[in-house]
Amino acid sequence: MSKNTKVWSLKDKISDNEMDLSLCNLSEVPVKELALFTKATILDLSCNNITSLPPEFCNLTHLVKLDLSKNQLTCLPDDLGNLAGLQHLDLYNNKLSSLPVSFSQLRSLKWLDLKDNPLDEGLAKAAGDCLDEKQCKLCATMVLKHMLMLQDEADRAREKRLLREKELEKKREAKKREREAREKEARKREKAEEKEKRRKEYNAQMAAAAAAAQEQPKKRTEERKTKKKNGQVSEKKTMVARAASKPRRSLLGVVFKLFLLLQLGVAVAVVACRMTELRREGVCVPLDAVLDRGLAWAREQEGEVRRLLSDLSSAVKDFLESMQTSKS
Repeated sequence: MSKNTKVWSLKDKISDNEMDLSLCNLSEVPVKELALFTKATILDLSCNNITSLPPEFCNLTHLVKLDLSKNQLTCLPDDLGNLAGLQHLDLYNNKLSSLPVSFSQLRSLKWLDLKDNPLDEGLAKAAGDCLDEKQCKLCATMVLKHMLMLQDEADRAREKRLLREKELEKKREAKKREREAREKEARKREKAEEKEKRRKEYNAQMAAAAAAAQEQPKKRTEERKTKKKNGQVSEKKTMVARAASKPRRSLLGVVFKLFLLLQLGVAVAVVACRMTELRREGVCVPLDAVLDRGLAWAREQEGEVRRLLSDLSSAVKDFLESMQTSKS
């Protein structure tokens, strides 16, 4: 069935301010179509197969009288209390065990029938028997009081729940702040330890540098002392060597001088014996004889003499070089 067909069929069901949809074998309520008929303040949905009302049904705030008897309703929408103008509500012969808490907001409700429903004990006691008009009016009053009490209990429970959640949230926030404070303190402590470590390393480096700076002059002093000591030892050795070589040089010099003097004396004596009248003296005769024999022997030993002279020259040369080396 199209939307237009539904609208025209609902028009056929309306009479004055009453919309009669009873015995229509409905399983769902045509809420959108009913919302178009705001003048229909009385709605009869009895004797159908309706199991639930959609949430949009609570927008039909123009309803004053509602008949939902003899259906299969197991629950009512949570926002049923929005039907603030509702005065008459028939829920006879359904499968309701409880009513929504917002039911307490139906302050205009004057008539209520909850017979033949599997109501909870407290709700059934408040509803009563609903056997006549007076009892149905009393049912509306008592059920509203009962639902107001449940509303108060629900509000208190909600407040307690909210308070408990708020306390839990405060505890969580406190734990979070405590954890953050601990983490912050740990980070601060780590930074302080790292800084202290760097400071110790810096101080150790400075101490090592200062020790090295102090040690360097000592080391230089030690080196100078060592060099000086080595120089003194070397100088002593040189002096000892010089002192040891000096007597040898002095002795050789004396011998050499004596030898030269002897030769000079012999030469002078020979010259005197040869060149002067002294050659006839008895002293010169042996000298001349010795000189003649020596010259004869020298001629005979000319080669040997040359070799001796060469050796002597080499010895003198080596001696002079050793002296120069020792002086240097």
